[in-house]
Amino acid sequence: MAIEFHRELDARGLNCPLPILKTKKALADMASGQILRVTATDTGSVRDFQAFAKQTGNDLLEQSQNDEHEFIFFMKRK
Repeated sequence: MAIEFHRELDARGLNCPLPILKTKKALADMASGQILRVTATDTGSVRDFQAFAKQTGNDLLEQSQNDEHEFIFFMKRK
């Protein structure tokens, strides 16, 4: 089942810490409960998004990797 999201962020080609910084900025502009879909190519982003969710209280609803070696994250604004 696909997750419905309210906003999308393309962080492909960006290296740490830019995907997290852009995610933080995007979530700050969203309402509580809204969902952000992030696409990243940095292999370290899997670990970074897990840590970011723990530190900020935003929920990491799902993470996956597609055939193009892109990582997809769904973050729910706290």
